Amino acid sequence: MSNQDNRPLTLRDVSEASGVSEMTVSRVLRNRGDVSDATRARVLASAKELGYVPNKIAGALASSRVNLVAVIIPSLSNLVFPEVMTGISDALDDTGLQPVVGVTGYSREKEEKVLYEMLSWRPSGVIIAGLEHSEASRAMLKASGIPVVEIMDVDGTPVDSVVGISHRRAGEQMAREILRSGYQRIGFLGTKMPRDHRARKRFEGFTEALAKAGVEIADQEFYEGGSALIKGREMTQDILKRDPELDFLYYSNDMIGAGGLLWLHEQGVDIPGQMGLAGFNGLNLLKGLPRQLATMDACRNEIGRRAAEIISARVADDADPSPVRIALEPTISYGDTLRRP
Repeated sequence: MSNQDNRPLTLRDVSEASGVSEMTVSRVLRNRGDVSDATRARVLASAKELGYVPNKIAGALASSRVNLVAVIIPSLSNLVFPEVMTGISDALDDTGLQPVVGVTGYSREKEEKVLYEMLSWRPSGVIIAGLEHSEASRAMLKASGIPVVEIMDVDGTPVDSVVGISHRRAGEQMAREILRSGYQRIGFLGTKMPRDHRARKRFEGFTEALAKAGVEIADQEFYEGGSALIKGREMTQDILKRDPELDFLYYSNDMIGAGGLLWLHEQGVDIPGQMGLAGFNGLNLLKGLPRQLATMDACRNEIGRRAAEIISARVADDADPSPVRIALEPTISYGDTLRRP
């Protein structure tokens, strides 16, 4: 059969091609009803050959939901989020649910727009990065009537369920390890804080832990936009020009840490003897560096997987609808840039 007039294919087309009733085709495509394996295979083969895609919007009019999970993240260029998406995708693989992604660019205003559009399609659930949203976004999430899982961060009050790590605790842990390793003149290099809430919380935890030990940040350097590797090189050079007595540099993420590490390596600096370094995220991409940067694993894949499992269980009515809080524990990797105490 051909579709020469370029009209949308219908159930009738699949019915005629497979030789079964439209009702049977509908049951097969919705994976419902008592249909023999042979009939199911014939219908699916005909639909595939025709290129037929079911009209999920029509089905949603009856069920009020489509089998989509809205995943709202701040960036696709940030190497953190592809691993989160892999965890989500793997967990949803055999559920009939499909993730659809919206990107906010770390903007609350854009997050509102993305959330509004996605919720208008009546998804079965929402996975959204962070806990800091506008009042309008929080209101939409609360009123959606579907499972909502906020991810990456547990330092705050979620709308529904939450899966992530405590970034304040992560900052505290790294500060304690740096001090235990004998470093005292510590510089901090990171992103601009107003939009990067998780980096801000790590910085707060880091400085609070240092203060409890009677140590203050000796100098700081911040950047916004541009290549993180290049910025890491530039910031490292700038901060050490101002204060060459620094003996440790803590970077808010691994990419700028890698830039700093490469520049220091070129200068022949003794690492970790003369200078210690640490980043955050535990990016596998950086394992090819001449030295392994000390870092902390942010549990990205597991966060995505656990969040998707909460959504799929709630959609299948296999779980208590009560909110779930999962706080994962990141681990420090000393690499080659942090002395072991």
